[in-house]
Amino acid sequence: MNETKTEWPAGVKRTRQRQEVLAVLENSPSPLNAEEIFSLAKKNDGSIWLSTVYRILDLFVKKGIVTKASAMNSAFAIYEMNRYQHKHYAVCIGCRKVIQMDNCPMEKFTPRLDDGDFRVTGHKVEIYGYCKDCGAELPQ
Repeated sequence: MNETKTEWPAGVKRTRQRQEVLAVLENSPSPLNAEEIFSLAKKNDGSIWLSTVYRILDLFVKKGIVTKASAMNSAFAIYEMNRYQHKHYAVCIGCRKVIQMDNCPMEKFTPRLDDGDFRVTGHKVEIYGYCKDCGAELPQ
């Protein structure tokens, strides 16, 4: 079993499967979908089920331990540790590879709103396209 690097989250019962899912997310340099998390966790804990991974992820999202982002009109979701950093990703339509963006395309954007008292607290930007491997097959 992989050990987690951070303190165990308060208010969450520690189980072998939860520890494994948390360790997978902590050790991942990029967001993962549930099936990828399941595959990595299963290598260390053969008794874990995909349905268990989904329940654990739902709990972790609810507790603020993990962030969930839906991409491509909710066709799939990706998960990562909540490190309280502002990030955006581009998603390949061909292979579903997730690529972190180096900047926020909304940094200099000022929305024009009829309600002058509206305070923006966040945003979601979805970028789709083809990665270099999938795009090589497309005509220019």
